[in-house]
Amino acid sequence: MRSISVIAVATFMLLGQYCTGQTNNQKSNKMNPTVSVEQYTFQLSNKVIRKKVSFKNRYGITISADLYLPKDSSSNNLAAIAISGPFGAVKEQSSGLYANQMAERGFAALAFDPSYTGESSGEPRNVASPDINTEDFSAAVDFLGIQKNIDRNKIGIIGICGFAGFALNATAVDKRVKAVATTSMYDMTRVMSKGYFDAATPEERTHTLEQLGEQRWKDAANNTTALAPKGLPEKIHGNEPQFVKDYFSYYKTKRGFHPRSINSNGSWTATNALSFMNMPILSYIKEIAPRPMLLIAGENAHSRYFSEDAFKAATEPKELMIIPKAVHVDMYDQMDKIPFEKLETFFKQHLE
Repeated sequence: MRSISVIAVATFMLLGQYCTGQTNNQKSNKMNPTVSVEQYTFQLSNKVIRKKVSFKNRYGITISADLYLPKDSSSNNLAAIAISGPFGAVKEQSSGLYANQMAERGFAALAFDPSYTGESSGEPRNVASPDINTEDFSAAVDFLGIQKNIDRNKIGIIGICGFAGFALNATAVDKRVKAVATTSMYDMTRVMSKGYFDAATPEERTHTLEQLGEQRWKDAANNTTALAPKGLPEKIHGNEPQFVKDYFSYYKTKRGFHPRSINSNGSWTATNALSFMNMPILSYIKEIAPRPMLLIAGENAHSRYFSEDAFKAATEPKELMIIPKAVHVDMYDQMDKIPFEKLETFFKQHLE
C-alpha cells in the first residue's frame, strides 16, 4: 500500500494537480496563444495536406486545430476523425501524429488544442475542465460536419491519455459520433478525486480540498491565478518512478518537447483539480452502445487499469487491445507500437 501511495502522490505532482501549498505566484501563463511556433514532433507525410483551422465551442472559446487531409483524395464524402490528447499536450505532438497517420490512410483528421491551452483561446491559461474538454470534442464534430468534403454521418473520435476519458464521455452524450477509440486512457476525474489505483483516503481527499479552497482565497486576494509547480523535473536523477522517467523521455527531450505544451514547458493552475473532484466523466459509458468502442493500452503501462475498468463497465460492441511490452508513453509516438493498422480497420469498418 505504501508503494501505491507514493505513486499516487507522484502522479498528482506529475500532472500539476496536487495542491501542496507551494505555488508559483506568477499570473496564469501569459504565453500568447496566437503566436505561432511551427514546430512539430513528427514529419508531415508526403501523402497528406495540413491546414490550420479554428472554430468555437458552445462556451465561445476559439479552438485552434490542424486539419489533415489525404493529398490525392478527390472525394467529397470523406470519413473524419477528431483527435486530442494527451492531457497537457498540444496538437503538434501526439494528436497531430495520429491525425497525420489517419489522413495517410484516407480519413480527414482534425487534431486540436483543448480550451485554455496551446493556441486555443480562454483565460486564464492552463485550465482543464471535465465539461469544457468534453465539449471541445463535440465542437470538433460541429466543425467536421459542416465541411463540404466530409460526410457528417461518418465521424469518429480518437482520444489519447487524459483526453481518452473525455472522448468516451463526449461519445456517450453526442450521438453524432459513430465510433470511438482510445489509447493509453486516463480517467482524469477518477485519478484526481481518488488518487492512483483509488488509493487516496477520505482524509487525504478532505485535506486536498481544504488546500484548494485556501488557494482560491489567495488567488482572489491577489487578483491572480497562481500556477502549480511544474509537474516534471528539469533533470532525471534515476530514483524517480519509472513512469516519471517515461514521461520525461517524451515531454522534456527532443523526442516530444514543444514550447506550448504544459507538460513540456509549463504547469497547470494551482486550483485545476477542483472541477475534477466531484464530476465523474464515465457515469454513462454504457450509453456509447450500440456504437463501437476500441480501447488500446500497453501491457506494461501504469495506466492500463483505466482501460480495463472502462472496458468492463461498457456495453458491447467493445474491444480491448493490449500491446505487448508497451508502456504508457509508447502510445504517444512509437510507430512500431501504435496499432495504426487496427485503427484504420476499425474506423473503415464502422464509419462506412
